[in-house]
Amino acid sequence: MYQNGTGNRRLRELPETEALRLLAGVPFGRIVFTRHALPAIRPVNHVVVGGQIVIRSSPGTILSAHVAPAEAVVAYEADDLDGYERLGWSVIITGVARLVTDPAEAAHLRTMLTPWVAGEMEQVIRIQPEIVTGFALVPAAATA
Repeated sequence: MYQNGTGNRRLRELPETEALRLLAGVPFGRIVFTRHALPAIRPVNHVVVGGQIVIRSSPGTILSAHVAPAEAVVAYEADDLDGYERLGWSVIITGVARLVTDPAEAAHLRTMLTPWVAGEMEQVIRIQPEIVTGFALVPAAATA
């Protein structure tokens, strides 16, 4: 059971560079997209390459067959939160998802990202950040 941490907390907005650095430091997040005009979320593992989020997907899935080919606007969220201490951070990226179609580039990116689930996972999808939002939950006494 989670216990109350000690002291008050506040949210500190993260600069874009820090938010991207934190995102690059965790292997897992959630992609948010539209399915039948409603929001849908899938957990995926990722890498950050050149400031862009890279994920892999199996051919024929909603991500590789509908979202990325349509160059859909998506959100990507990752966090590292401590429920006991009530500290941590969350980063949300909004941008366009696209299939990586260059065979050499896709092959290179596949070597950088090992999927956590079984299956082909041959499709490589890149999310180009347009909006980067990040917040850290810090002790109220913390500065900057």
